[in-house]
Order: sequence, then C-alpha cells, then structure tokens
Amino acid sequence: MNSNALEDVVLAIAQKRSISEVLLQITRSIAACIVGDLERTTPPTPDDALVRIWLAGPGDRCATCHFRAECPDRRRCLHLVASAGVLRDPKEDWSRLDGPFSRYPIGVSNIGTIVQSGQSITTEAGKRRAGGDDGLPDWAGAEGVVAFVGHALTFRGEQLGVLGAFNRTPFHKVCSQRLLSFANHAAVAIGNARAFEEIDKLKHQIEQENEYLQQEMKAALDFGDIVGQSPVLQKILRQIDLVAKTEANVLVTGQSGTGKELVARAIHARSRRGARPLIKVNCGAIPENLFESEFFGHVRGAFTSAVKDRVGRFQLADGGTLFLDEIGDIPLGLQVKLLRVLQEGTFERVGEERTRKVDVRIVAATNRDLKKEVESGRFRQDLYYRLSVFPIEVPPLHQRKEDIPMLAAHFLKKSAQRLHMRAPRLTQAHVETLQSYDWPGNIRELQNALERALIVSQHGALRFDLPKPDLPSHSANQSPLPLIGELAV
Repeated sequence: MNSNALEDVVLAIAQKRSISEVLLQITRSIAACIVGDLERTTPPTPDDALVRIWLAGPGDRCATCHFRAECPDRRRCLHLVASAGVLRDPKEDWSRLDGPFSRYPIGVSNIGTIVQSGQSITTEAGKRRAGGDDGLPDWAGAEGVVAFVGHALTFRGEQLGVLGAFNRTPFHKVCSQRLLSFANHAAVAIGNARAFEEIDKLKHQIEQENEYLQQEMKAALDFGDIVGQSPVLQKILRQIDLVAKTEANVLVTGQSGTGKELVARAIHARSRRGARPLIKVNCGAIPENLFESEFFGHVRGAFTSAVKDRVGRFQLADGGTLFLDEIGDIPLGLQVKLLRVLQEGTFERVGEERTRKVDVRIVAATNRDLKKEVESGRFRQDLYYRLSVFPIEVPPLHQRKEDIPMLAAHFLKKSAQRLHMRAPRLTQAHVETLQSYDWPGNIRELQNALERALIVSQHGALRFDLPKPDLPSHSANQSPLPLIGELAV
C-alpha cells in the first residue's frame, strides 16, 4: 500500500464515530489494500488471506472456549470484533465473528501474547520459534497461509487489543512497518470512537433521567417532609435511620394514603445512593402486557408500538434506588424475572439478547397483606422474602392523631403558597374538629380536606367538609353531609 492510500484510509477511519463502523472500515481497508502487493489498491486476491481485530473484554464464553484449558484466570480475554478476508473455499465466510478462534486468553498464542506484551509479532512458515514451532495457527496449512503479522492496538498506554493479518505470501518488511503505522492510527480511532459512544450513552441516560424526574415532579403528591412527633412516627424514623445506611431491600406496608412513598424517599436520601436517582414504578398502573417493557426497556421493533429504543426503570435506577409501589399488583409471570434481577443483578431488554448488569436497591410498598397473597398463590414466596429483608409498617392516621396539628399546619402553609393565598391560623377548635374524625383516607385525605377548606373559606370562616364522626364516609353518588367545624379563622 502506498503512502497516499494509507493516508486516505486513516482519514476515512478518523471520521467514523461508531466503534462498529471503525472496525469494519479498518478490516476492509487492510484486506483490500495492504495485505499482499504493496502498491495494489484493487480488491484482495487468493494470495491474500485474513485480517482480524480482537479487543480486550470480560470472559463470556469460558465454558465452551477453545482455549479454556490454557486460560490463566477466565476473567478477561480477547474478543474477535471484526474480520475480513478470502478463503479458498467460496462457501466459507471469514467475516463471521464466531467459531473456535473468536476468543483468545490474554498471554496465550500469538494473539494473546501481543496484547500482554504490547510488542509486535511476525512469523513465517518454516521459521522455528523458541517453542519449537513457527507460531502459525493449526488451520494455516490447509488455507496455504505462510505468514502472520500482528500489532498491539495501544491507546493512551492501554492495550485495547490486536490487529492481525494472515497471508499466503511472506510480508515485506515495509508492509509490516506500514501495518504498524496503520495499527497505531486504528488504536486512536477505536479509542476515540469508544469515547464518543460513551458520551452518547451518558447523554442519552441523562436525558432519560431528566425526562423521568420532570414527570415525577409533576405527578408527585406534595407531602413535603415527614411531619409529626408521635411515638409511632418516631419509631419509623429510627427504623429509617437504621436501614438507610445498609443495602438491604425494604418492604413498606400500610394503608393507602399513609405516606409510604415518603418513607421510601427518606431511606433513599439517607443512603449512600442519595446522589443517584430514586425511580418510582406504580405497579398498579401498568397494563399487564407492558410490565416487562416498563421494568427492563425494549429495543426498536420488539413489538408493534416499539418505534424506538426505550430505557427501562431498572436501567434508569442503576446506582440508585427503585421504588416499587403497589408491589402486590405485579403478575406472577413477571415476578420470576424480577426475582432474577434481585438475585443476579442482570436483565435483558425486550427484543434484545444482550445481558445487562445493574446495581439497584429495592424499596417496595404495598397496602396488601403479602403473607396472605403468598398463601393464596398470588405472590411468590421467594420473592416476598427477597423484598422483605427489612419490613417497615406505616400506621394509619387515626393511630397517630397527636400528629394532626403539625400536619394540618404544614399542609395549609403548602397549599396557601401554591394557590397564592393567605395561610389561616389554626385554632384549638380547628384541631379538635380534625382530631374527632377517623380519616379512613389517611394523610392524603387530610391534605385534600385542608386544601378544600382553604379554597371555600377564602373570604370568611375556615370550613371543614367532613362526614360526622359516627357516620361512614359518603360516596361520590351521595349528597354531601352537613358541614361541621365551621369555625372562625
């Protein structure tokens, strides 16, 4: 290959931002122009054999690897990521990335030795090495391969992998030197492409997290901080402090409207994951056929409405906390997959074979008795024990009525700020009225009642639209009960 052709190829590679495009460009360029006659720029001939690139990666095929007996630790090896060449048998395809030589342990064979040492290796048939052979692979003789040259792909002091070329005629010294120059340029292109892909990945992740958090801010109930001083609430706060510093999964139980999400947020905020996102999933609001996509994400084309890739909630919560609200509503079929993520920390997107790793802490919440759900066969026992490592029960509001004065003052102030109104002063009579009611809807009902009272009492007395204490709450179809507690501000 002449110097002008080399410059053209290097320029073409430098303009690629995708790692797959860079690898494809490298192998095709070498196979077409470098291997064989130095000045030829035509496609390869039967004298040309094979050009391949291996990049370092984690051990992933150790059980079936051709070199498993020689592998020193089975943690990292070289992965075949690009291949181009001409076989004598036209039925074969050397662009395939599988087969017995798709993985090389680091330090094993010529390929593994190059990346371990960072040094180039050139071998020819009939020229014996110190080990007693010529260093060519077993298949070389059948294909007429007589020469191999391999160069380490080094970028900023890191050995990325190996660029190797096999040929049916010996390599000229000048050709080997130009291959080395090409390998150096290729390493920079691969390193830069990886950096671009990482930037794009992080940018996409930040966009996804930002979009999700904006939605959460709009949808979240404005309960503010946990408010109250009752003994039962103080017990919960002590439990939060104990478990927040650990990595244990937490199951928060209690009636609807008691503030289970506040407990989850407090656990997350006090944990080492507090700087990472807290991602919420309302399991009771997801259609059954979309559970897997919601949890794990999907790739474009995985199903009819999958018009683009989508990141699942587990991936969004990576490094943070996943709050699974109404965990008892998860279908049995998905409970198995959820258990796998909790046990192994791995999952696959819908329509994708790639296994992804995730580091997520689970805080689950439910208003159901999960023990009874397990006994009835509607909830897996193994999943229940995996989730309820540290259970926290949030009491209903009627069991902590001494907290009502602080809660009422807190919600009136928040509602007045949001509605741009004057916050009224709560009197003892107001408090007694609020404490005389049992609040079957718990804190959520109290918040709504106070905001409603603030709205209807803008120009006069603060009025609480509450059912009488000795009557059940009226339904939406019944007429409102008489107002009680009509008191002066």
